[in-house]
Amino acid sequence: MKANIHPDYHKIKVVMTDGTEYETFSTWGSEGAVMNLEIDSKSHPAWTGGSQQLLDRGGRVSKFNKRFAGLGL
Repeated sequence: MKANIHPDYHKIKVVMTDGTEYETFSTWGSEGAVMNLEIDSKSHPAWTGGSQQLLDRGGRVSKFNKRFAGLGL
């Protein structure tokens, strides 16, 4: 490795949205920094299966549904 071109790799603390904490190594922040997450796998709809909404801008979704309505399994 070339000297002085790589970021500092150090231990930080990550705090999840529910308050649980763990330590990991990262290039973010400085040694001993605390990263407080606003969104994580315990709160994001992609992982929790939360409700999803499709926005129909310009009729694209309805046009798609109309075009492919007969392909249901």
